[in-house]
Amino acid sequence: MAPEASKTSIPIPERTRSQFAAGRRALAIRFRPGPAVIATAALICLLTGLLYLALQIRTIFSDQLKQEYAGLVLEAVERADSARNVVGIWQQLPDAAQAGAAGYRGSQGYRQARTELAQRLASLAALVNASPSAAPRLPASSLTRDADLRDTDAALGAASAWWRAQRDADSADVRVRIAHIARTLIALAALLFCMLITALGMYAKRNRLLAGRSNEFEWAALHDAMTGLPNRRKLFASLEAVVTKSRAFAAPCKIAVLYVDLDGFKHVNDSLGHRVGDEFLIAVAKRFRESVRKGDVVARIGGDEFAILVCEFSTSAELGEIARRLIACVAQTDREIGVGGVRASIGIASFPDPVDDYQRLVASADEAMYQVKRSGKNSYAFANGAS
Repeated sequence: MAPEASKTSIPIPERTRSQFAAGRRALAIRFRPGPAVIATAALICLLTGLLYLALQIRTIFSDQLKQEYAGLVLEAVERADSARNVVGIWQQLPDAAQAGAAGYRGSQGYRQARTELAQRLASLAALVNASPSAAPRLPASSLTRDADLRDTDAALGAASAWWRAQRDADSADVRVRIAHIARTLIALAALLFCMLITALGMYAKRNRLLAGRSNEFEWAALHDAMTGLPNRRKLFASLEAVVTKSRAFAAPCKIAVLYVDLDGFKHVNDSLGHRVGDEFLIAVAKRFRESVRKGDVVARIGGDEFAILVCEFSTSAELGEIARRLIACVAQTDREIGVGGVRASIGIASFPDPVDDYQRLVASADEAMYQVKRSGKNSYAFANGAS
């Protein structure tokens, strides 16, 4: 016998498997039903269910009319059957020859009974012939006044059986359709509930998305995109919030602003490129944030200028220590990145002494920073000569 060929599996490269997986995910995302598709499908199901209910209710009304008509026919059958019984009673009486005058009267009564039976049968035949359904007709031979009573009995029995069966069938059909309507109403109620829950979920999801985007827009409007620090607008809002809070609690408020400008930074952008300059600003911003307290605000005013809002301090010496740490942060970043020659000039303004208007703190600190630049840079100074 020939040896069976060995079955070997061909390994699929990892890159190919990842491409297949990515393709499957893309197809799943592409064919994932959206809110509009779900809403349209639910609406179609709802309309279909309502149309089905309308048809069922219409059929129930039709069946009820058929039942009522069958009841009328059966009542006519009962009246004809009563007339037939009267004729049978007259047949059991003596004839006119044996009963004399009484027989004459009995013979006249018999003829009246046959006439009444013929009228009842004629009314029954009219109802049967006018039936909206294909009902069996009464034989013409059983409708005459002189018809054989056996034919009449057979016709009445057949009519009674057929119409009773028809009424029972219509009644059963009504019960079945009512059960269908009940199940359809339950299904539609469940569908409406699911649609409501889905709509509420979509509304909540949309609100979350809008709230998230609103927060993103608000954050972007109040922060610097590159460093992630608060911008000038956020700085002034934080300054206003600190002063308002201290006034609301009637607490003494001692705040300060340190305005920082990077000396020699323009040379970094011109000689090494903006990419290195951006890396320098990001590193400096991170060190500034780490060198101050958690409650203080470090903001990027623009370009190579920063501002630090100190929300509480005791003495000017404490502010001077913060300024020295900031200068050290710039020097350390300069050594780490290796750009060479970038330093910091810092102006300090405090409220309420010597600056009595907190809205002028940033401008006063800016003026003090320019004093440092004019006097040699890489240092700090207090506004209005405070030390």
